[in-house]
Amino acid sequence: MTTVWDDVVGQEPAVDVLRAAAEDPTRMTHAWLLTGPPGSGRSNAARAFAAALQDPSADPRSPGCAQVLAGTHPDVTFVATEGVVIRADTVRPLVELAQRSPSQGRWRVIVIEDADRLNETSGNVLLKAIEEPPPRTVWLLCAPSPQDVLVTIRSRSRAVALRVPPVQAVADLLVRRDGIDPAVALTAAKAAQSHVGVARRLARDPEARARRGQVLRLASRVRGVGDAVLAAADLVETAQADAKAATEERDAAERTALLRSLGAEGLTAIPPALRGQLRQLEEEQKRRATRAQRDVLDRAMVDLLSLYRDVLVVQLGARVDLVNGAQEEAVRDLARSSTPEQSLHRMDAVSEARERLAGNVSPLLAVEAMMIGLRPQRV
Repeated sequence: MTTVWDDVVGQEPAVDVLRAAAEDPTRMTHAWLLTGPPGSGRSNAARAFAAALQDPSADPRSPGCAQVLAGTHPDVTFVATEGVVIRADTVRPLVELAQRSPSQGRWRVIVIEDADRLNETSGNVLLKAIEEPPPRTVWLLCAPSPQDVLVTIRSRSRAVALRVPPVQAVADLLVRRDGIDPAVALTAAKAAQSHVGVARRLARDPEARARRGQVLRLASRVRGVGDAVLAAADLVETAQADAKAATEERDAAERTALLRSLGAEGLTAIPPALRGQLRQLEEEQKRRATRAQRDVLDRAMVDLLSLYRDVLVVQLGARVDLVNGAQEEAVRDLARSSTPEQSLHRMDAVSEARERLAGNVSPLLAVEAMMIGLRPQRV
């Protein structure tokens, strides 16, 4: 029999803990912290747990589970920010919601998929709700690691750690769930380094595979400082274009819907009394576009790290599979033209750029510094 846990691949120890809690109320607690590296399936695990809490049979065809999986259950709320941080005005309504008893299901479940984006203010607002939990409310917080969450919150939550799933398990999921060709699924799973969401996108979208190939070719394209600056500009412009493409249509629809609700649709000039609400929407859309651009750039940097990892594997003669098997010739060319020490230096440059990007450094400056660090050095 299929269960809601089937899509939580390669996480057997975590699933055992969560399943036991869903089936036995004595093993439940009011707040859970699901942690794991990107692509480990934190959100999938939280969704499956929320479904099992409403129906311990965990049968995806049952009404309770089906509603949760479809995102329509009245007692299950999912929060995933599209901004850089989760603001306090987003958390306060959740705190109020948490005080209500479930209207239909066994539990009121609130899932915050990006708990690492809580800042100090919003985290303290949430802390008050976790310190004094209602009897039938459960908080499910997802983050890359416990250290990414305020210490006061993680000390009051039960932690469940997820791991990077095996490549073959991710490939099997793509074949079973999405009908992907097994060879394509395996290549995508390797390229995504077992990140389920990225693997699915690479397997289904030829343009995504082409963009990834362009990023990997940057390593061979950079021969000096001038090349590095030009490559950085290209990468940032591509990230901006991708972010705009992902948000432009939604932004326009949100603006139209707001103007319609305010009775200002079709007006050439917005009345002064309504400009504040329009400005607030534009600021939120700007934050969403900023995060989208940073996410695209960060993914490109992860791809570059995978390339230099492969270069280092070849240089050291390690007997492990390459992440980028389709680029094996380029990998071996880079390995011949550099040393392991230089490969490590390049990986450090990419990692430092990721840290700078997370610290709100200008994307162009962070990427330029990274590209300069990737240029060939004397052997």
